[in-house]
Amino acid sequence: MATPFRLSRLASRYPRIPTSMPISRLTSMQSYHSAARASTFVAGRKYQKTLFGLMAATGAVGLSYSILSTDKMTTAHCDAVNDDKQRKSQGPITDSDPMRLRMEAFIKDLQNRIVNEIQQLDGRGEFTRTTWERKEGGEGITCVLSEGKVFEKAGVGISIVYGQLPKAAVEQMRHDRGKDIEAEGSVPFFAAGISLVMHPHNPNAPTVHMNYRYFEIENPDGTPKLSWFGGGADLTPSYLYEEDAVHFHQTLKDGCDKFNPNYYKDFKQWCDKYFFIKHRGEARGIGGIFFDDLDDKNKENVFSFIKEMGNRFLPSYVPIIEKRKNMRYTDEMKEWQQIRRGRYVEFNLVQDRGTKFGLNTPGARIEAILMTMPLTARWEYMHEPALKSREADLIEVLKVPRDWIPLV
Repeated sequence: MATPFRLSRLASRYPRIPTSMPISRLTSMQSYHSAARASTFVAGRKYQKTLFGLMAATGAVGLSYSILSTDKMTTAHCDAVNDDKQRKSQGPITDSDPMRLRMEAFIKDLQNRIVNEIQQLDGRGEFTRTTWERKEGGEGITCVLSEGKVFEKAGVGISIVYGQLPKAAVEQMRHDRGKDIEAEGSVPFFAAGISLVMHPHNPNAPTVHMNYRYFEIENPDGTPKLSWFGGGADLTPSYLYEEDAVHFHQTLKDGCDKFNPNYYKDFKQWCDKYFFIKHRGEARGIGGIFFDDLDDKNKENVFSFIKEMGNRFLPSYVPIIEKRKNMRYTDEMKEWQQIRRGRYVEFNLVQDRGTKFGLNTPGARIEAILMTMPLTARWEYMHEPALKSREADLIEVLKVPRDWIPLV
């Protein structure tokens, strides 16, 4: 049995925004203000935007790579940049290399595997690949498929970022996250992650989200001082098929059980809590797992867990899509899917840490942040599903999260 990981939970308060707006206005949300409380340790309001952007990278389930790609966040290079460039030029990364290089290699490989299989599954759409680089160190790759045969929109992005945590962010990590960081000023950091969201055309087929990430605080010589992992995956159906929910959760639970029998239970509950839309009183979907700040003296155990769960995305989702992609549906079912997508948009803009803080970060890659959004969504005034309908059955589950796998 792997050594248990130490967990430290985060508590955040989130503001609300109006929920009735045309989809055409969503891209203007860069100006959406953040009312999140700044740490009392932050010396001056000039640090708040930098702090929010950095916290999105370290704790968000959204597209953290898109937030970290801004040049406004750092003024110095991480000492590990040149060493890592030299090492990568020498040949393939091995198990003896630093964790940051191994995580980078893993998410790049995972991105390619997911993109290739989803593109083959779609049969018509092709992913557009966009790359970017940061002068301070790091790179990103964003792959987006639009208007395919199966998927209305699918995006898979990775990021590898080197930079400097400003003093305000260091103090905030000490205070709110309990990180033992001893430094008088800024400290070098490394962050890497993979994020994806997929929105199928067919309302019988569910939307899916996945994100796994690694964050490292460096010593002055470029060796790691502190590090932790985070991530998760969750399913958002428009129509509830219990066998799909069981399959998705069972696939995740089987991976968790390889490391600790409590992980699935803990991470499932964390996921249900995080993805609950407070202003609607309902969950975004039927959940999955979510975890943050996973660290352990044996980093190999943690990294093995991350790889296990990342590799489980395709077997957790593809069989569901294969089963649902060609099912018949009505115009009314499509309208319901659009309404559920509206809820998805509301959560991402109102509560998701990565999206919210990213939009508030100067210089952020807005297109990459909003990659999570569906192409189309709908808001109907005072819409209520008919009693005892399939739509009402879904809402009942969303209001009271269900345990899809027996927990003993």
